Amino acid sequence: MLSPAMAAGNIDVLPTMQSKTNVQDRVWVGTFQIVWNDFMDKIAFTQIKFPAGTPVIVNELNKQSFTVDQLNEKCYYRYVGKIKKNTKKVITRAIKKKFKETSDLLAQLDLTPAKNKFIVYAMLKKDFEFVNPFDKLGQSAFRDTEAEYFGIDGQSDKTLDEGVKVLFYNNPSDFAVMLDTNGKDEVYLYKTATTKTFNYIYSDMLKKQQAYEGSTEFNDVDELKVPNLKFFEEKSFDEITGKRIKGTNLVIDQAMETIRFEMDNTGVKLKSEAAMIAMMTALAPPSEPRQFYFDDTFVVFLKEKGKSKPYFALRVYDIKNFQ
Repeated sequence: MLSPAMAAGNIDVLPTMQSKTNVQDRVWVGTFQIVWNDFMDKIAFTQIKFPAGTPVIVNELNKQSFTVDQLNEKCYYRYVGKIKKNTKKVITRAIKKKFKETSDLLAQLDLTPAKNKFIVYAMLKKDFEFVNPFDKLGQSAFRDTEAEYFGIDGQSDKTLDEGVKVLFYNNPSDFAVMLDTNGKDEVYLYKTATTKTFNYIYSDMLKKQQAYEGSTEFNDVDELKVPNLKFFEEKSFDEITGKRIKGTNLVIDQAMETIRFEMDNTGVKLKSEAAMIAMMTALAPPSEPRQFYFDDTFVVFLKEKGKSKPYFALRVYDIKNFQ
């Protein structure tokens, strides 16, 4: 697998699958929603509203459209409680024990113990391999930029075909495939230039799959090209911090998320953390060749097998942000 990337800074981290943005390259993972759910259910005990007006992001998060039910409990860790002297040590030891991981986020949080100061934290960790490693295809163009690719071409071992399922192929600019893995995860790749929300794109992909009447087998004459992807991003959701929650004396002090993602010919590595710090204050107020070349804008979804919703979504527009 590729080594960890440095922060690119040009990829927008979205809080929900429904979130809108004008940024072309965007990513969502369910970690912040997990933290928000725990904050609502175990700290605030109410839907989050602000006295002076509630941002769209908060209304979206309040719907709890993604929950830990969509994940195997082996791939996430959660912590909810008052901040004490040993809180950082407790979380650090827990993620080390469960995932053999260190934190990208804890050092940026104000974990100074104080009366009625709370933390809600989560880490989501995935590390899985494709059924068989795909071939390294070298460099070729991703629109106007050279990029490293993996996949299947005319020289590839045809056993690799077994790891690819065609969802649909309408034309060279409108198709989707699923890459199978050795575990419980599935990788969906949908070539589309739409800028609509991730939940719309995912629903649209499933509708096209259902309507498709062509071959869903990856045939001997078919080819697959997928660019290597690697990035690290962090996001502070400043629009929801420093505000008192309506009907309570809780103020959100920090709300952050980090995402570290890698995909190459062998598989996928994903590590994401999210946290919220809150203070309790005095009450204020088929036969022909098909070219599955992901060499232009496309979207990646990750989903556990047997689950109805993805836990990760990524839109790739400018490949320079990912390699």
